[in-house]
Amino acid sequence: MNCKQLFQNIKNKKSFLCVGLDPEPQKIPPFLLKYRHPLFEFNKQIIDATAALAIAYKPNLAFYESSGAEGWKNLELTVSYARKHYPKVFLIADAKRGDIENTSRMYAKAFFDDLGFDAITVSPYMGKDSVLPFISKKNKWIAIIALTSNHGAEDFQLMTSGHNERIFETVIRKSMEWGTVNNTMYVIGATQASLLVLVREIIPEHFILVPGIGAQGGDLNEVVKYGKNKMLGLIVNASRSIIYADNSKLFAEKAGLKAKELQSTMHKLLTANKFI
Repeated sequence: MNCKQLFQNIKNKKSFLCVGLDPEPQKIPPFLLKYRHPLFEFNKQIIDATAALAIAYKPNLAFYESSGAEGWKNLELTVSYARKHYPKVFLIADAKRGDIENTSRMYAKAFFDDLGFDAITVSPYMGKDSVLPFISKKNKWIAIIALTSNHGAEDFQLMTSGHNERIFETVIRKSMEWGTVNNTMYVIGATQASLLVLVREIIPEHFILVPGIGAQGGDLNEVVKYGKNKMLGLIVNASRSIIYADNSKLFAEKAGLKAKELQSTMHKLLTANKFI
């Protein structure tokens, strides 16, 4: 899937919503615990309730790896189910991997070849050779961590480097040389929306993956105002505000309603900005 195809999916669904699949055993509705694979059953029902409204899903690996082999099995089942029943959806492994080249090659095999994800979040700290094994996979994407929503972003990302620019700017400017607009996007937190103007000066054509809408308090209108490009170029993630909208047997229905609220706002923004 290239950037034009991503944009076409946005236009088709009138949405640029990504739903984060971050299930915690102690937070999912208790009745699901009777299932053989509770986290998968939770994800399955969330996906079925939101698939008409979302262009992407983003499982965060911590919520699976923390449950050991059973967690990994739930992840495999989730990806397989989404791929089989909703083949056009864009699947992002929120794994934040980044290591020496031969290690990254194994990560790329695991997430792209074995599991079948379309994209993976990566840390660029170790440089080009740690990222290239992911980019070398045909028709696969990386989402480079650039500027995050958490308070700790100030510790390093907003520091001024020797080039008289902030470190996140240096990361974006250097890493954009490694890939293309058809295999590289950047992670910019929604709470940093005002800095999207500067980001767009550096990467006017790349897609940006934006977490932080919903529970983290990011503003969707500001994200679109400052971050849009000629193909919108935004995938906006919401996790807790959707998947934990309810803890009863109606949890999936309520998640669908929350997703619909966001999608409706996105539809209005797409129309107002003449994308559809």
